[in-house]
Amino acid sequence: MAQTWHIAALYRFAHLPRYAALAKRLRLAGPRLGIQGTLLLAEEGINGTIAAPSREQLAEYLLIIRREKPLRRLEIKLAQCDFCPFKRFKIKLKPEIVTFRQPGIDPLTQAGAYVEPEDWNALIDDPDVLLIDTRNHYEVEVGKFKGAVDPGTEDFVGFADFVKQQLEANQQRKVAMYCTGGIRCEKASAFLRQKGIDEVYHLHGGILKYLESVPASHSRWEGECFVFDYRVAVDHQLQPTKKWYIDDKSYLPARKSQANT
Repeated sequence: MAQTWHIAALYRFAHLPRYAALAKRLRLAGPRLGIQGTLLLAEEGINGTIAAPSREQLAEYLLIIRREKPLRRLEIKLAQCDFCPFKRFKIKLKPEIVTFRQPGIDPLTQAGAYVEPEDWNALIDDPDVLLIDTRNHYEVEVGKFKGAVDPGTEDFVGFADFVKQQLEANQQRKVAMYCTGGIRCEKASAFLRQKGIDEVYHLHGGILKYLESVPASHSRWEGECFVFDYRVAVDHQLQPTKKWYIDDKSYLPARKSQANT
């Protein structure tokens, strides 16, 4: 019988001046609890996806993270699969938990309005709303919300150029944005507001929370959701899709491996 692995995609923008010390504690606890996956830590917070061989081990590790006061309100999306979606356990110290390279962006104070998954359909059905996918073009190829604009970016850094070229001249329109787990659109919404686009909304918890919360019969999602691990893509039930992986769990498409959500 295949072992069930328990997965958590997580992030939190927070002020973490002692993030290096936190990384040391998390590195020590990971092997003890059988944790696999990748976590990125920076002064601006934490981001990553991890897996554990039991629900209890995963819960204990998440509790260790949340003991850090700024991370108590950690954003977490849970899933399961019948194989370990990672080869190793890594914690990396970074300048940013999601690379954007736009100085002065502060999602803690500048981010747009959260929209809960249950309210998302009503927002994006509004013809006055411009719906934008903040993910990379190869993620969009796997699946997207109906009617969403694909900026055609190779990475999240390129999203800033899309905004400058396509959106800055249209500051009066309502904008709704989404990404896999919520982190990229949270930072992107802060960038848009800094550029003078005031009415900006983003999907709280991202695509993963939407798929978890909204029944498939009412869903506006089309296709699968690309994820940055050996599951490669998940369906509306958050299960790996055989369209994208084979028996040895190797990647079928050649994709960049990074901790984006």
